[in-house]
Amino acid sequence: MKRFDLRPLKNDFYDRMLELMDKQIVEGETAIIMFEIGDFENIQKSADVIYEAGYTLMNSIKFNEVDWTLVVKKIKPEPREVEEAEEAK
Repeated sequence: MKRFDLRPLKNDFYDRMLELMDKQIVEGETAIIMFEIGDFENIQKSADVIYEAGYTLMNSIKFNEVDWTLVVKKIKPEPREVEEAEEAK
């Protein structure tokens, strides 16, 4: 398990987050990623970015008044229920 502090990047942390997951986390390993909440859109967008990159979001929690923490595992995520419903149509 590795911890990455991306708070200094403010709202511009997505590319760095994916780079770290790709290059510094091995398959099956877990990463703890901290970022500054800033705009609350960052919370949902970070979850979407993680999912779309093919990683599993294990937890997403408020760390304190200004920071957010993601726990991400480098394994393929389970399909979202919305996607399963669309495939059944």
